[in-house]
Amino acid sequence: MLSPLTGLLGALGGFTVYYIWAWWSGARHAQSVPGAPAEATAGGAPTPAHIGLGAVTNFFDTLGIGSFAPTTAVFKFFKMVPDRLIPGTLNVGHTLPTITQAFIYTLIIEVDITTLILMILAAVAGAWLGAGVVATWSKRKVQIGMGCALLVAAVLFTWTNLGGGGTEAGTLGLSGMKLALGLAGNFALGALMTLGIGLYAPCMILVGLLGMNAKAAFPIMMNSCAFLMPVASARFVQKNAYALKPALGLAIGGVPAVIIAAKIVESMDVVMVRWLVVGVVLIAATMLLRSAAKGE
Repeated sequence: MLSPLTGLLGALGGFTVYYIWAWWSGARHAQSVPGAPAEATAGGAPTPAHIGLGAVTNFFDTLGIGSFAPTTAVFKFFKMVPDRLIPGTLNVGHTLPTITQAFIYTLIIEVDITTLILMILAAVAGAWLGAGVVATWSKRKVQIGMGCALLVAAVLFTWTNLGGGGTEAGTLGLSGMKLALGLAGNFALGALMTLGIGLYAPCMILVGLLGMNAKAAFPIMMNSCAFLMPVASARFVQKNAYALKPALGLAIGGVPAVIIAAKIVESMDVVMVRWLVVGVVLIAATMLLRSAAKGE
């Protein structure tokens, strides 16, 4: 008889195939769409900078820091991707590395399988709704939305560093009202993730506040992202609301970095890295909001 864990991993494999097919077919279709952004149709290999960015951000993403905020900061600082296309590029490019993380952490960290599956479904539903909205936003709306999202991310990183991410003495699952609150929270986080806020830090705080073991946050947040990101990515690709080459670079650089990071995760000073990320995302948030205010 098929176990729930085996079924979950099989479903994750199915979502991976769906994501690759949706990206490949969408990229081909974009070539014949009048008015599609040049960034969504540009052929050729990604640059070393794109691949290196994917490697660095996904290395630290595997440690629970998140990849969206630092990637957004680099995109903004070096003008790699137009502001309007940043949310889609983040979702499309970081999907494969996130799926790799989900496979790894699901196998090595114990968590209640019912809680895990229900939290995943809530996040996917939120992402499907959020991506359909964000992909149609104007450049100014994206700048304002992402600027605010990065400010929230900075606050959440700070809260996590100050001990708000839970302890190792909590439960491995949720039930009753706590489960209902967890599902509502993960639905909202799934929707916000499509804007670029990232799910890791807020999900870690959510499960901590609900009394769960801090380590249990890893399979929950990584599987939530691994299942919701193919759904969100497909919608961004369908609307040509992303940059193809940078997204491809994030994927190529990210997958091997995840595997390396998973082997040395215990030796990293994650707290110091999070404080660095707080400073970087605050600067990026300021730049985005200033651009929106000036109408750039």
